[in-house]
Amino acid sequence: HRGCRLGITFPEIYDMQIRAIITAAIRVSMRHVCIHPQIMVPLVMNVNEIKTLYNRIHKVAAEVIEYEGFHVTYEVGTMIELPRAALVADQIADFATFFSFGTNDLTQTTMGLSRDDAGKFLTQYIVDGILEKDPFKTLDVEGVGALIEMACEKGRNVRPDLKCGVCGEHGGDPESIGYCARIGMDYVSCSPFRIPAARLASAQAAIEMDEAAKGV
Repeated sequence: HRGCRLGITFPEIYDMQIRAIITAAIRVSMRHVCIHPQIMVPLVMNVNEIKTLYNRIHKVAAEVIEYEGFHVTYEVGTMIELPRAALVADQIADFATFFSFGTNDLTQTTMGLSRDDAGKFLTQYIVDGILEKDPFKTLDVEGVGALIEMACEKGRNVRPDLKCGVCGEHGGDPESIGYCARIGMDYVSCSPFRIPAARLASAQAAIEMDEAAKGV
């Protein structure tokens, strides 16, 4: 098993990671460096998973802060990688200050495709017109995108300042970045070699939205 399930069944693994994050944040803060850790819980499927780990994270963090005698602020958020998590995003938002949409896994779990073997038939699917584009390169707006939009809306209805972003290869795809900007995403995250293209696409999307707002 993987994701948050590992942290629930073997809590000592996450405890170790939380202690390391908070201790490091304290040590850096003591050097007068402004730091604000964001702790992201992966692969959540329902509110009980995030609630369980939210409470555990705060408990361990409080112990470290008391031991060190120095306070730091931090946030707890989650990765939305499963369709069910998107469907109950309003419940999850009670315990998460940010959503990072893991679109690689969300595409797999929504479309029933595996990145490991989909390459064997995706080319034929595109040639035959079954799929317009490779959904692992350009976000499937009608399906995966609909889940993302719904999750953002539901989450922000509960927590208006909820930060939403995309994490995965789609975060480096110009077309996907443009879509994310149009639906009000706060950020995109991608692999290092995609950063220049992602910055350019983000800037272009911002200009296009600004011109559209001005009626240019």
